[in-house]
Amino acid sequence: MALFSFYNVRKPRQFDHKPIYYDPRKEAMEERVRKIKREMGVEEPEEEYKPQIKGTFIEGTSHLKKSRIKGDDSRSRTYRNVKLLVALAVLVVLFWYLFF
Repeated sequence: MALFSFYNVRKPRQFDHKPIYYDPRKEAMEERVRKIKREMGVEEPEEEYKPQIKGTFIEGTSHLKKSRIKGDDSRSRTYRNVKLLVALAVLVVLFWYLFF
């Protein structure tokens, strides 16, 4: 009664998803009708899809938006953090030297 065998190794199940309600011809036809209506002016032009989402998180947060307005970027924040760590290290060494 072996639980593991080198000869009869099962293959993992494959993912095979078939969409139920997808009709490429109907979707293409609807897109053409929408495009023609926009060109004729019958329908308001939709806002185009922006595949680039870079920076949208910053626009939604107030503190990051303020830092962008001030002109801070990641390099200046990194430089400020390094200066803070160096100052803390100097204080720790000075404290250790004076009291130990």
